[in-house]
Amino acid sequence: MSRMIDVSHKKVVRRTATAEGFLLLKESTMRAIASESVKKGDVVAASKLAGIQGAKATAATLPLCHQVPLTSIEIQIARKKDRLRCKCTVSAQYKTGVEMEALVGVTVALLNAWDMVKYLEKDETGQYPETRITDVRVLRKQKGD
Repeated sequence: MSRMIDVSHKKVVRRTATAEGFLLLKESTMRAIASESVKKGDVVAASKLAGIQGAKATAATLPLCHQVPLTSIEIQIARKKDRLRCKCTVSAQYKTGVEMEALVGVTVALLNAWDMVKYLEKDETGQYPETRITDVRVLRKQKGD
């Protein structure tokens, strides 16, 4: 049987986690992002907001996660030649870690970017042969000051 872990006995401490991930894209799509000519608008700005919203909604997405009162969420998106690199750093004063929130923030930001550029990424059969989210991982987590 699945259950949410009881953390009531734990002390409230500052917890921080940083995650990263990449969205591989065509170079032509990356040029469209850089020139802000994507039909749906500013991919980087919209994806940062989506990542923040995603991190805040982690407990609604992952049923056994605690509803952590986040105190800070920072999304960074960097453009590279053939990819977007997203980093999400999340902090809270709470009884359990925030690495899931950082991972969800990264993933949602990258999914939002993909959604915004998918019309540029499709091949002649409507598939995405080059597009993929990759290497999503926790870079660092910290407990205490």
